[in-house]
Amino acid sequence: MEQTEKPKGCADKGLLEKIKLCLSKKPLPSPSDRRKFDHDFAISTSFHGVHNIVRNQSKIRKLIWLVVVLGSVSLVVWQIYSRLVNYFTWPTTTSIEVQYVEKIEFPAVTFCNLNRFQTDAAAKFSIIFLLWNIVSKVLHLQEIRSNYTGFKDAIDFLASYQNFSITEFVKKNGFYLNSSTLLECDFFGKPCGPQDFAHVFTEYGNCFTFNHGENIQARKKVSVSGRGLSLLFNVNQEEFTDDPALGFVDAGIIFVIHSPKKVPQIDGLGLSSPVGMHARVTIRQVKTVHQEYPWGECNPNIKLQNFSTYSTSGCLKECKAQHIQEQCGCLPFLLPGNGIECDLQKFYNCVSPALDYIEVKELCTVGKHNSSCPVPCEETEYPATVSYSTFPSQKALKYLSKKLNQTQEYIRENLVNIEINYSDLNYKITQQQKAVSVSELLADLGGQLGLFCGASMITIIEIIEYIFTNFYWICILFLLKIPEMTQGSPPPQHHLRKRSHVEEC
Repeated sequence: MEQTEKPKGCADKGLLEKIKLCLSKKPLPSPSDRRKFDHDFAISTSFHGVHNIVRNQSKIRKLIWLVVVLGSVSLVVWQIYSRLVNYFTWPTTTSIEVQYVEKIEFPAVTFCNLNRFQTDAAAKFSIIFLLWNIVSKVLHLQEIRSNYTGFKDAIDFLASYQNFSITEFVKKNGFYLNSSTLLECDFFGKPCGPQDFAHVFTEYGNCFTFNHGENIQARKKVSVSGRGLSLLFNVNQEEFTDDPALGFVDAGIIFVIHSPKKVPQIDGLGLSSPVGMHARVTIRQVKTVHQEYPWGECNPNIKLQNFSTYSTSGCLKECKAQHIQEQCGCLPFLLPGNGIECDLQKFYNCVSPALDYIEVKELCTVGKHNSSCPVPCEETEYPATVSYSTFPSQKALKYLSKKLNQTQEYIRENLVNIEINYSDLNYKITQQQKAVSVSELLADLGGQLGLFCGASMITIIEIIEYIFTNFYWICILFLLKIPEMTQGSPPPQHHLRKRSHVEEC
């Protein structure tokens, strides 16, 4: 044991000798030189007030200036601390700006019939209402009640018609748009028709979008406020129907106004116009800009695979599609992506429980920066004001009855008039901004240093140089004293006697 410790001690001694030899080549300043260095720094530094402490002969004045300097340093430390604490709370401000333009982009508008299915097809397959509820659950979470009156029939139907395609059935037997259901269409004084609408599936079955985002060049723009899109629908209650037991008890058109780049989200955002009414919708365009984390909650790095523009609704659809495809090995046709389409049996046995699992485990969340779908960094919304009037008037009722060759009662119970216009040719930008930027923080800290101490970046460098030089001298002095400290003095005689006595024992 003693043989292993001896070489180690010799190695340590050799290392210290080398360090000592290296430092001995550098002269150590004398105490008078170090005092002169301190004095020169005090009278030449750009840190205000220090030279007044050194140069003044009066002790009272020295004390006063010492108190002033220490008080200024204390204040500047407190101010810098408060500024840094404020900066790291990531404060933001919100600016609102109104921009006037000559032309403004018209939004996309998606229309659906509140009566979703054709009467003849629903009479043959009455179970379609419950089946569609199961299928459309992927768009908005809802409970599939086992005590529903047709629940057992749905199970029997799924067992008998395993190859039944609900996609083709709804597209063929749901609401359609042609000259019999869209009686009039006018956009900015120019006629339009069913060919200007794109088909889309929603929880209301077949829906149709005007000014959709598939063709960017064909997007409509308006240059005069008070005019826009005017439509006359025939909901044809005799031909289209729905199940009141599921809550579908209204007749009319439900529509949602959204950006052409976004998918329609009717649940919770849809506006409805009942039959026998003229709905006048006045809209404004509002653009919102959110800051990224930690100032805001958006994440600019998230990109969607199936949508050109990020939106929380599109993100939620992709999130659900990913989890369902992993658990069930198929993809619901109402969700985006490429994969094998889920049949009805898969919907009932796997997709529906998977959606419940996603909801319980909170696998697809919205809002915060660390959630599955944070808020978008930029989004465009169209807040609307809706007013209603009875449609048509008595004279117009006779005119339309004669023109359409229908009874006045039919006109009252089936026609819906919708008009959508801009209130003004401007848009409002609501922008979330950083309350304090890095440059503003540095400017504020520099202002506090200059106000209380007359200091600048040069002053800070002077202080760092002074501290480093003194620290270097202390290290040299300490290292040169190490050999003297390790050698020490010989132990007292009685200690040696005691030690030899212990060894004898």
